[in-house]
Amino acid sequence: MTIARISELDRRTTQSGKANNGLWLLEFERQKPLRPDPLTGWNGSGDTNTQVRITFKTKDEAVAFCDSRGIAYHLIPAAPVKMKIQAYADNFR
Repeated sequence: MTIARISELDRRTTQSGKANNGLWLLEFERQKPLRPDPLTGWNGSGDTNTQVRITFKTKDEAVAFCDSRGIAYHLIPAAPVKMKIQAYADNFR
């Protein structure tokens, strides 16, 4: 059975804008274990569901998508953003 993970996209550290703020990402969890390739030694799997990434504007849209297709899911909320506001002069104390 396919299990999906629905998570809220975090803002990147280098990103100051709010363009993609509040988007939700649906990814499928790995069903088959990784196995090393005998020729190259790289890890690989025949499970291609892990390559699927679907974004939604709201959490409700992502949940409705999973419910309509009978996909089990779990929600992962984003960590709260901690902003430390300080003056430029505080850098030289």
